[in-house]
Amino acid sequence: MKRTRHVSARALLAVAVALLGVGVAAGLALARSAAAAKPLKAGIVVIETNLGYAGGQAAGTGTVLTSSGEVLTNNHVIEGATSIKVVVPQSGRSYTASVLGYDVSADTALLKLKGASGLETVSVGTSSTLTRGQVVRAVGNAGGTGRLSTVRGRVTGLAKTITATNDQGNSEQLRGLIETNADVQPGDSGGPLLDNAGRVVGMDTAASAASGGFYFQNVPNDAYAIPIDKAMAVVRQVEAGTSTATIHIGGTAFLGIQVASPGGGYGYGGTPARGTLVTGVVSGSPADTAGLTYGDAITAVDGHSVSSPGTLVSLLLRKHPGDTIKLTWVDPVGNRQTSSVKLAGGPPQ
Repeated sequence: MKRTRHVSARALLAVAVALLGVGVAAGLALARSAAAAKPLKAGIVVIETNLGYAGGQAAGTGTVLTSSGEVLTNNHVIEGATSIKVVVPQSGRSYTASVLGYDVSADTALLKLKGASGLETVSVGTSSTLTRGQVVRAVGNAGGTGRLSTVRGRVTGLAKTITATNDQGNSEQLRGLIETNADVQPGDSGGPLLDNAGRVVGMDTAASAASGGFYFQNVPNDAYAIPIDKAMAVVRQVEAGTSTATIHIGGTAFLGIQVASPGGGYGYGGTPARGTLVTGVVSGSPADTAGLTYGDAITAVDGHSVSSPGTLVSLLLRKHPGDTIKLTWVDPVGNRQTSSVKLAGGPPQ
């Protein structure tokens, strides 16, 4: 299964990242139509991002929670974004957005629109009373066109778990999801799943796909949404400024590398590979200044062992721009190196 954000000309991010995958649903062949009814459009926005370090762009959907411009979306919609623009389709007005906080494991992010006021908001319901067979509607920026559309479906399962795997081989699970047969498409990520009363009961995040992008494994052609109760729990913690092991508040620390798990168990010169392999370094980045180069293997951050790219991401997400870390790595010929590195600011992970 691949992510349902729409991506063009995407390359690998020049940062340590753990990617989930989300995608297109086949489900029932339910007709998608332009969302003409105002209640379906109210409080729903289009999100457009530039992926500066990846040389591409991406698009998704968001829901407006406050009239002053707090917007809920999937974390993967804004992952890797060096700039974020949010457009209100009804008025055509656009805003620059900053990231207040996000939870990678819950695929949830909260944005703040600069200079926003008097915005229409969504009606937030509850996911706790959903039942199998219940009629729902998914609204979003299908195909990344910038126009909102809607499709009907039914709840086909609750409390579902799916595994996401990206093209770098990293995988992660999303748990407790709402399963539907709604025809969710790329670009719908972060959009609302509505009940018959027009209340948001979930946030569309994934669907099965036959080809392209990132994939979930071993799932039928269905769509998945994060229960709104779970997403709003993350929102409340971000609003309170409460960081946790999974919730990151504010700006994201930037080391400036591409990484991968060592392949074959050995590095250059027959040296046993350990840690996380550096496959690219951004020129002028903290990693570049510290002397990291292609083929180095990062083994520790502040004395904490690094065994995989995911471990490195988790350790760096506890940091913020301006923090200094003690970085340990092994070069391709087996020499151990250590350096104090001051982290810069970078895109969300």
